[in-house]
Amino acid sequence: MIYRLPQVIQTPTMRPFSAMLMLIGVLLASSGYGATFLFSMHFKSIGGNDFDTGVVLAGAMAGTFIGVSLVGWFVPYIGAARMAALAALCVGTGVAGFALIERVNMVNVIPGFLVGFGWGAFYLAAPMSLAERTSDAERSFWFLRFATFQMIGAGGCPALAAFAIHFWHLSLGSVLYTVGGLCAIASLMFEIFGRLSPHVRASRVQERWLRNIGAIARTLAIYPIVIIALGASVFSGLMTFQMSLVQGTHAQASNFFGLYTVSVVTTRWLLSRLVINIRAETATKVLLAMMVLASASMFAMPYHVLFQLAAAVLLGTGYGLAYPIVQSQAINDSDAGHRHAALTWFVASYFIGAFGFPSVGGWVLVHIGKGALLTLIVACGLTALALTVLRDRRRLETLSAKG
Repeated sequence: MIYRLPQVIQTPTMRPFSAMLMLIGVLLASSGYGATFLFSMHFKSIGGNDFDTGVVLAGAMAGTFIGVSLVGWFVPYIGAARMAALAALCVGTGVAGFALIERVNMVNVIPGFLVGFGWGAFYLAAPMSLAERTSDAERSFWFLRFATFQMIGAGGCPALAAFAIHFWHLSLGSVLYTVGGLCAIASLMFEIFGRLSPHVRASRVQERWLRNIGAIARTLAIYPIVIIALGASVFSGLMTFQMSLVQGTHAQASNFFGLYTVSVVTTRWLLSRLVINIRAETATKVLLAMMVLASASMFAMPYHVLFQLAAAVLLGTGYGLAYPIVQSQAINDSDAGHRHAALTWFVASYFIGAFGFPSVGGWVLVHIGKGALLTLIVACGLTALALTVLRDRRRLETLSAKG
């Protein structure tokens, strides 16, 4: 199920204090997602390995599907802002839960599920709460800032955490408790945001998005839906296992996390207008090619740390800018009656890559090695690039047939 806003009611303008609550809340809640990139270090500290990390993130992937599905059921009754607040609290509980577990066992799946459930619900409910409180004219302005603060939280958290552990000698458990506390503060901010900000309550619209996959698969929208799963696989593979990939080299994982975050924020602020003015099909190919180069650069990291830094910049620029373009393609390529379902499938596909790929990548890293993992990541990027080319060819064929 998904919900849309009535188009006939004028939405109030966002107030500065409300905007501050929302953006800081997004930043803090996103740090909970960023904490998942520390799980590799956590499991190694308690005697596990990267395969254990992958198993837990597979549980998180299952949680995201339930979280995404339940948003539609609860938002009409408790509101999108309160749903986002509860979701942020769930993420924080899951992250803090890992600090309580001192042995590798199946109990680890429970906090992993909570993190996935909370982040899946937050990923839909938070933008929905923003959409309810902005007019059509200002919505793009606020959504750009929303996405930027979200990325700062996701990438900045592991960078600052690695710095604090290395230089301030904080324990990983203390870091996880701190992130859990930040998510609790984010929950409070979204609750206040929901109470103080006037809004247009979303109307209920039933859509069986699971059953609509057949109709979506017959359109061009299936390409960006699959492409984002592959792109998220590249992103999660390089971020989740970065601390394992740098072992035995002079590179530092914190440098990768920090430079990636700076690259995403900088390019979204400075290059977004340029990318919009370029033909979308051309921009997508260029950006996905940069993502592939980022993955390939990691092969040369043992020879010089500059290759790791180059990979961070290329990934931040390529994946960071490609995501909103591919998302727009998923909506535009679908039939008008299935656009909400296509967007929901797009989000679900993203989580398959973000949380599902590490379960495969962790096994490959443990049993075959770093080279095999990087090869798999590059293969995902190349497949995404190939699907972009196939989509453009099919689109031209469709236009020619109509002509």
